[in-house]
Amino acid sequence: MNLAAAVQLPMVFRWRWVWLAPSTLFLAVMAGTAIGETAIPLETILKVLANRLWGAEHAVDRIDAGIIWNYRLSRAILAACCGAGLALSGVVLQALLRNPLADPFLMGISAGASTGAVAVTIAGLGAGVVTLSLGAFAGAGLAFSLVVLLARAAGSGTGGGRSAQAAGAIILAGIAGSQLFNALTAFIIAKSANAEQARGIMFWLMGNLSGVRWDDVTLGLPAALGGLLVCLWYRRALDAFTFGADSAASMGIAVRRVRAILIAVMALVTATMVSMVGAIGFVGLVIPHAMRFLVGNRHTRLIPASALAGAVFLIGADIISRVIVPGQVLPIGVVTALVGAPAFAVILIRGTRRR
Repeated sequence: MNLAAAVQLPMVFRWRWVWLAPSTLFLAVMAGTAIGETAIPLETILKVLANRLWGAEHAVDRIDAGIIWNYRLSRAILAACCGAGLALSGVVLQALLRNPLADPFLMGISAGASTGAVAVTIAGLGAGVVTLSLGAFAGAGLAFSLVVLLARAAGSGTGGGRSAQAAGAIILAGIAGSQLFNALTAFIIAKSANAEQARGIMFWLMGNLSGVRWDDVTLGLPAALGGLLVCLWYRRALDAFTFGADSAASMGIAVRRVRAILIAVMALVTATMVSMVGAIGFVGLVIPHAMRFLVGNRHTRLIPASALAGAVFLIGADIISRVIVPGQVLPIGVVTALVGAPAFAVILIRGTRRR
């Protein structure tokens, strides 16, 4: 391959994304809107969109129009936002921690966000001043800080915590942090919630998109887009972090500042998603690894690919959760776990063999 062809390949890849990503995402959202207990034709969906967005006057059944606009479309869009946000969080954590098993669910961030959200809504923490998303963000930040401190303490007790020891320490610390904050969540529910609230919260904690409305989309969409833009802005720094903090510093990157910004933004994105749909596991673990296999390790490609794949994956998981059991909607976290748990095992076995 000559030099001209080598330069042309990245350009072709970029132009391909210009039309491929929006079309794929649009088709996934349309599928999420059309497929359900009652199938709705694509033509009807397009007519409803034309009526709502451009003031067209197509004749559409009112019930179908209500289902499309007030229920399924907003649900599909928020599922895409959550999938993209969680996948981006996985990309960032895996690069910063240099650990292939890092993701918001395993690192305790989702559990901490759930505790913060439940503390605000059920226990009344903040006396009405603290919002649900702010409570979730505080819980996520507290959980991740605890996990990092615990991992450092474990690492300092095992000769510096390098290589496999450091990777094992951070994962074990994440599991311990998740269990702690899950226990705190259960305690708050048992102490402050009545039977009806407890049932609704436990269903929500497993991942629930049933109550999603357009107000949630206006919060989730900016969070996902903001996270994507921040990740793209620091894409070269993330490339450097994959070789270690020392290598990143030698390239002129302000390691502490960049790491703090990226972790804070990803914690905020995760907390925003958890506050709306609950803790959904394994998206941030499975999607980045699948995209590395397809597009490589360069974050210029990995970040947009992971965001798109995460969005499509969670829309697909939501569709499955609605149709797999007739007349019943499963928590979406059940579907993602059924896919994520085997993928986690594969990643763990491959990582062990490489060492």
